[in-house]
Parts: sequence; C-alpha cells; structure tokens
Amino acid sequence: MKIYDYNGSANIVGKRIKEARTKRNMSQEELAIKLQLRNIIIGQKVISRIEKGERFVADYELLGFSEVLGVDLYIAI
Repeated sequence: MKIYDYNGSANIVGKRIKEARTKRNMSQEELAIKLQLRNIIIGQKVISRIEKGERFVADYELLGFSEVLGVDLYIAI
C-alpha cells in the first residue's frame, strides 16, 4: 500500500470536513452513519483520523462527504 503524505498530513481536507460537520452540529458518529447509508463504510474513528489529517481520503469518500455535508466538492478542498 502506498503511503500518502503532504507536508506531514495524509490529506488536505480534514480541517474543512470538521468545519462543515461542526457547522451543522453533526457528530462524527452521525456523519459516519450518513456515509454508511451511501455505502461508504467509514466509522467514527476513521472520521476522527481524517479530520486530524492522519488518513488518506479517496475520491469517492470525498464525494460522499460533500453530499452529506451539503457543500460543493470544490469547496471541500
């Protein structure tokens, strides 16, 4: 498996995801459930790691985040 790293972070969207989630008063668990309903199998712990920049975010996951959080995809990054 390839290890992704950008200036010490595995992604550049974690902070934006957290901002959008907290703006909507949504917990990490609620976000995980909404993603799972879209067949994106991510749990609360994975969302925590994404928000901290510890985990890579695949393109289909990013699309799911943008749909669930109601933000345009280009704004998510």
